[in-house]
Amino acid sequence: MPFTARDRSKYPVVIGCDEVGRGALCGPVVVAAVWFEPQSVPRKLLHELDDSKNLSVQKRSELTGWIRKHCKIAVAANSVTVIDALNIRNATLDAMRRAVTRLQIDCPVMIDGVDVPPGLTSECTAVVKGDSKVPQIAAASIIAKTMRDSLMARLASKYPAYAWERNSGYGTKHHLGAIKDHGTTPHHRRSYAPVAQYSFDLQAPAGPMITEEFQVLTYA
Repeated sequence: MPFTARDRSKYPVVIGCDEVGRGALCGPVVVAAVWFEPQSVPRKLLHELDDSKNLSVQKRSELTGWIRKHCKIAVAANSVTVIDALNIRNATLDAMRRAVTRLQIDCPVMIDGVDVPPGLTSECTAVVKGDSKVPQIAAASIIAKTMRDSLMARLASKYPAYAWERNSGYGTKHHLGAIKDHGTTPHHRRSYAPVAQYSFDLQAPAGPMITEEFQVLTYA
């Protein structure tokens, strides 16, 4: 656990922002922006925050409930269509800008990584490995991963060959083998080399597709 609850005053009051899905072969890139005052949230929450990749599914789910109860949250996403049109970097920065803007809170913003999204009026700082340094970024990483994993599990029920409920769309051996054997789906990113070489599509299953806006993700 990278954050100590005994000295909460050392953590600034900021908006933390992080993405999930940038390296995946399919599905959206999802961004969360989270604001809270470290001195005001429960000590248990602050102490247990961490990079989402370091947490179990059960712990992420538990912390998501705490974050939603005690923090202000906004989520934005960009679909595979936008990713292929803009490239993943620009699609990610666009989603970051929209997530932060949806909070409608005027305070400094800290972004995980090396880029800051253009178009924000607040002071914005990129923090390498920010999810282990800034508690609001850690909270954002948990929200974004929980939301994206849930979405990929829903999509997996329509395309069971790819095991997205287990790999969340990343390039695992199973996923790459399924692309080779079965081709791509409408949710695969054509601009990614492992996908582009197998560019024939499965027929989309009957029923509504998840929309470009990913409205299921955009709660605040």
